[in-house]
Order: sequence, then C-alpha cells, then structure tokens
Amino acid sequence: MTAEQYDAWYRTPRGSWIGETEYRLLTRLLAPTPGASLLDVGCGTGYFTRRFALDGHPATGLDLDAAMLEVARARRVAGERYVLGNALALPFKDGEFDCCVSVAALCFIADEAAALAEMLRVTRHRLALGFLHRRSILYLQKGRDGGIGAYRGAHWHTAREVRELFSRVRCEEPRLEYAVFLPGGCLLARAVERGMPSSTPLGAFLAATCSRRYSRR
Repeated sequence: MTAEQYDAWYRTPRGSWIGETEYRLLTRLLAPTPGASLLDVGCGTGYFTRRFALDGHPATGLDLDAAMLEVARARRVAGERYVLGNALALPFKDGEFDCCVSVAALCFIADEAAALAEMLRVTRHRLALGFLHRRSILYLQKGRDGGIGAYRGAHWHTAREVRELFSRVRCEEPRLEYAVFLPGGCLLARAVERGMPSSTPLGAFLAATCSRRYSRR
C-alpha cells in the first residue's frame, strides 16, 4: 500500500467512520486543554495530527517514513508541522509537549517500552495510545497469520500485554477503553458503537491513557 492509498482510505465511508470513532475516544481520554500542544508519534500521512490541529491544538507529527510525511505535508490544514524521526529517539526536549498520542505505531516497534519511555519523556501532562486489539472481530478478519494489507506484520495486543507494557516504564496504571466493535462501518456497526459501553473489551481499537503528572519515582 502506497502512502497515497493509505491516506485515501481515511476518505472512504468506512475509513472516515473508523478514524473519527478512534479520534473521539482518544480526545475524550486525553482531554487536552484549549490550545494544548500535541505530538503524534508514528503519524503516517497525518490523519490524527490534522484532526487535533483542526481542533485548535499546535500539533506536530513524527514518522520514520519520508513518503508518508510528504503526503502529510501536502495535506496540511492548520499549520501543523511534520518531522522525520525515530520513536526510539525522539528529537525533542524533555516535556516539550503538553500531550502525546500514538495510534497503532507501537504495533510495529519491537522495543515498545523504549518507545513508550521516550513519549513520556517529551510529554508534560497526558499520553494516549491506540493499539490493535487481539480480542476483536477485526483481528479475525485482518490480523491472523501475520496480517493482511496495512495490518501485515503488526502485533495485536491484549489488555494484559498493554498493562504489562505500562508497568515497565515510570507512569501511573493506564486506563483502558475500546472502540470499533463491528469494523464494517455499516448502519448496524454504527448503532452498536453508539450503544456499547467503551469499557467492553471487544473493540478492535484499544486505547490506553495515563497522566505524566503521576509518574512514579
């Protein structure tokens, strides 16, 4: 899948619904104050970076893929900036951003704890991460046997794995919530999404958040 194809998926009816559903959950968990600065690690072509920028947040997207960033810069909407860099060695100062998000990037990074520690280092307040959830219909459709399409090579996490990951860095216990219970995006899927409690551990999108302010010493 090319960078252009990846970005175009978010403009399909299903992709737009999934992206907006995930964004709403991340925003609710992150609860950024008006004008809070934000870093999006593994931003790809910038879908979530753009969404936060449109909501008034000075946003920076970082990715290791230059082709992805080229598309992201071409679709810039609200002054957001894009930086080529590695999640394992973020080129930013300690506490440079109020908030940090990362959507499915850790699913492709071998040393997840090192990347998470780096995100916490550059975050002043709150961090929200999105994982691909193994206990989901989407995993059965797209994730088994190494995955297909954009999911090829991704690690699908369980809630236990996410909690264990956070226990390896200096931060509070994460809060976990879920979204995208029926990934097809049809009318039934949208109705289920509205009625299903986000605490139900069956969604394809597993969101974890913690506050930098309560880091353990």
